[in-house]
Amino acid sequence: MSRVGKKPIPIPDKTKILYKDGIVTIEGQKGTLSRPIHPSINLEINDDVVSVAMKNNDRNSRALQGLTRSLVANMVIGVNKGFERVLEINGIGYRATLSGNRIIFNLGYSHPIDFDLPEGVSASIERNNIIKLSGIDKEQLGHISAAIRRLRAPEPYKGKGIKYAEEYIHKKAGKTGTK
Repeated sequence: MSRVGKKPIPIPDKTKILYKDGIVTIEGQKGTLSRPIHPSINLEINDDVVSVAMKNNDRNSRALQGLTRSLVANMVIGVNKGFERVLEINGIGYRATLSGNRIIFNLGYSHPIDFDLPEGVSASIERNNIIKLSGIDKEQLGHISAAIRRLRAPEPYKGKGIKYAEEYIHKKAGKTGTK
């Protein structure tokens, strides 16, 4: 059995969880999230914990138990505390500005790049080169930050581009001038 899947999920105060017709809905201080649950998995909601149980004990159900437990735990954390992702822009002349719900990037291309933020994700920009994305859905936040990073991925020679704040770029040596 899954070690992750067996752990109960504690429910904080002021959090409501509803599981009906295979869809779990979690409502907290920051908002509401919903997600369908696979038919071979069942959620058991007690007073202050949620347990993830399998309907049958096959290999697929065991894998889905741990996945479902992680997804529901991330939903509980998201609606109460929220998630944040920090991106850094490195390079001379590379910068970003915030205009409403749109980020405008100058990344060395011949044109600026407009990036529209979806509903549920907000951004703040510090010193024109640090972007802080925040939201309640961890999966959506990861997709958006990866899409922004893909606009100009960091290159291995000078490290120019957009990278995650905790990411380390392994730099390569340039050409040598030997004959």
